[in-house]
Amino acid sequence: MGAIRSSPLPLGEGQAAQQRGVRVMGVTLTLPSLRSSLPLPPGEGIRRRLASAAFFAVCVAGLVQIAAGAVIPVKAVVAQALLERAFDRSVATGQAQRPWGWADMAPVARLSVPRLGETRIVLDTGSGQAMAFGPTLLPGGARLGETGTTVIAAHRDTHFAFLKDVRVGDRVQVEGIDGVTYRYRVTGAEVVRWDRFTLPGSEGRELALATCYPFGAVGHGPLRYVVHAVSA
Repeated sequence: MGAIRSSPLPLGEGQAAQQRGVRVMGVTLTLPSLRSSLPLPPGEGIRRRLASAAFFAVCVAGLVQIAAGAVIPVKAVVAQALLERAFDRSVATGQAQRPWGWADMAPVARLSVPRLGETRIVLDTGSGQAMAFGPTLLPGGARLGETGTTVIAAHRDTHFAFLKDVRVGDRVQVEGIDGVTYRYRVTGAEVVRWDRFTLPGSEGRELALATCYPFGAVGHGPLRYVVHAVSA
């Protein structure tokens, strides 16, 4: 048998030739990749596995954060639908009706800003847990319909996100479960620290709508955005 003669591969085509193979006596032989045949340096396999694990952990953490961020808006929308029904029952019976069996709060009013088409059911407690479901009537202010300033608070990223669009002169309506509707006119807004906010003395009926500030921020902060309105 004569010696097998092989022609040298052109420069720059080594990788392509490995993929195509080399024909010897009518048989195509695929050459193994030199890089894949070499053993990994000491510790390289561990480093690659750790890098993959870290990347996977980051992806999982991101998905968890996205899911957690979606829970509050969904809860707010669903709760307002149930609160609307409870408010209608409250108006019909003249007594506060709980929106669901285990609820420790009940609707006390329906707040609306006609120009913006925004309507919210206001709850009768100012706890942080209740605020996840809707705006709440703060206990430090006047009761609805009483002389003084009635204060209603809600989260900036859900129920009171529309406060940033409220203008001076806008009408605000607050309907109680007794069927009486109180009308207000917006006179202005201010940004204050939560520990420096004081209720203005008033001989008439006033309304303050408060939320955290700035809008769109993440995390808690000391600032509050307060919209002021007077009886119209």
